[in-house]
Amino acid sequence: MTKNIRNFCIIAHIDHGKSTLADRLLDSTGSVKERDRQAQLLDDMDLERERGITIKSHAVQIEHTKDGVGYVLNLIDTPGHVDFSYEVSRAIAACEGALLVVDAAQSIQAQTISNLYLALENDLEIIPVLNKIDLPSANTEVVADEVVSLLGCKHEDILLASAKTGQGVGDILDAIIKRVPAPKGQEKNELQALIFDSVFNPYRGIETYFKVVSGSLSKGDKIKFLSTEKTYHAEEVGILKLQQVPKKTISCGDVGYLITGIKDAKEVKVGDTITLAESSISKPIEGFEDVKPMVFAGIYPVDSDDYEALRSSMEKLQLNDASLVFYPESSAALGFGFRCGFLGMLHLEIIQERLQREFNMSVITTVPNVSYLAYTKKDPSVPVLVNNPADLPDPSRLDRVEEPFIKASIITKSEFVGNALSLCIEKRGVVTNQRYLSTERVELSFDMPLAEIVFDFYDRLKSISKGYASFDYSPSGMVSSKLIRLDILLNGRPVDALSSLIHFENARQLGKKMCEKLKELIPRQQFDIPIQAAIGAKIISRETIKAYRKDVTAKLYGGDVTRKRKLLEKQKKGKKKMRMVGSVEIPQKAFMAVLQINN
Repeated sequence: MTKNIRNFCIIAHIDHGKSTLADRLLDSTGSVKERDRQAQLLDDMDLERERGITIKSHAVQIEHTKDGVGYVLNLIDTPGHVDFSYEVSRAIAACEGALLVVDAAQSIQAQTISNLYLALENDLEIIPVLNKIDLPSANTEVVADEVVSLLGCKHEDILLASAKTGQGVGDILDAIIKRVPAPKGQEKNELQALIFDSVFNPYRGIETYFKVVSGSLSKGDKIKFLSTEKTYHAEEVGILKLQQVPKKTISCGDVGYLITGIKDAKEVKVGDTITLAESSISKPIEGFEDVKPMVFAGIYPVDSDDYEALRSSMEKLQLNDASLVFYPESSAALGFGFRCGFLGMLHLEIIQERLQREFNMSVITTVPNVSYLAYTKKDPSVPVLVNNPADLPDPSRLDRVEEPFIKASIITKSEFVGNALSLCIEKRGVVTNQRYLSTERVELSFDMPLAEIVFDFYDRLKSISKGYASFDYSPSGMVSSKLIRLDILLNGRPVDALSSLIHFENARQLGKKMCEKLKELIPRQQFDIPIQAAIGAKIISRETIKAYRKDVTAKLYGGDVTRKRKLLEKQKKGKKKMRMVGSVEIPQKAFMAVLQINN
């Protein structure tokens, strides 16, 4: 019965208690056995548990009885970090309602507002929940006032809860049944199902997670994926409890999984529509945005023979993380690899870690950068997309370069406003608005280049605000800037993987710091290694890694100085010859060293 189904997700800022609340909802409905209980039960990745963050959205079906009527609740727990907002948007597309969780001690944060707008754009019913009310530092009344002014709801609409103790969880379940609308689709209509996630199983092929928008899907049905027009047999369908539970039929409004034996990762696209093979439906379900990568970096195998294995690993990872974008590229220094698009620095870090853990791939990651548009003098109206600094046209042919700008929002305590303003202005930001949410909390709005927040911005913001600032951003378009390519030369040879596009005002300072950092990190060799930073043909900074030196004059005692000089000259010739044929080994940490440089 569609009228007894409720599809909802939990959205909040990072660390406001989403996963713990999901645990309590599972406990109170008897969905989890005593022996299976553990904290953050839906966070099934080791990485999620180690870092205490949710990386993937997790769907689970729970059953609840109210007033003698049985209800099916499909819950999706979502990530809170800005880098995983695409996961949130996909979860929202599969729901009719959302629990907006706000920490009663930390109040509304930047990502709370961002996720709320995502939910409102999709016409979801919002149920505000104040969590952690049992904490001594909880400021329930003030935070409730802020939620009322943000949502325009009434005070009595806000639910008070403590996910840690289980207080208020019954009220939340009742509110979901009462306030969240049932799915709108009709079972008698033709099958339309929205794919919102997938995962690769080495034994069974690709497992597709979907929501049935209309019609029903049964085991053995011949189905079609609209984007590829390919047909398959539904070998197994079922619902997602803590484990997969096979069923004969998945009806309208339900969330479930599908196994068709597909082995090729390219055949399943998140956001695609599943329908029956003989169906007349040709238009896919709307509501899915294409992912827009913010940060680009090269990922190369440590051993060049592993290139195909890396490609296969990336395709399987892309199934489970649709926001990962990649295509092949080659580098003179590192051989064949992939240029990858990420949603942020944490996303890059997580992908690198998952490649290592899940696929046993050792990779080298180059300096991250953003995507630019270059215009040449020959054709100033046609842009050239520059994802890699090496692709930038020659400066003599260059008309202008445009870089992506963002609208950034920082929410912090009023005492840290000065520090936050200084940091943003240092990063070429322009203040557009300053709004007091309360006497203690301020929202700052900026226009600033995306490239400036790629490296260390978030870490520095946290340290200057003692952890009290929250940050969110959205793209605002391309702006013309005076950008130049900074090349790093080792032993006179440019290392393309260390090149970066930066604002001309920062070039000398950054070039000097990079040379100093590389001098520390690159091991000494048998010959001198000059490290140079260059803009075009002009060298702007130099450091030298001194060679290991054997004392060739040690066997001499007394005698003419010319004998000593003769031996030193002979040594110098040998070093020069060695330097001409010697190659410099660059450790992985040298490629990431730029990230620690405060430019």
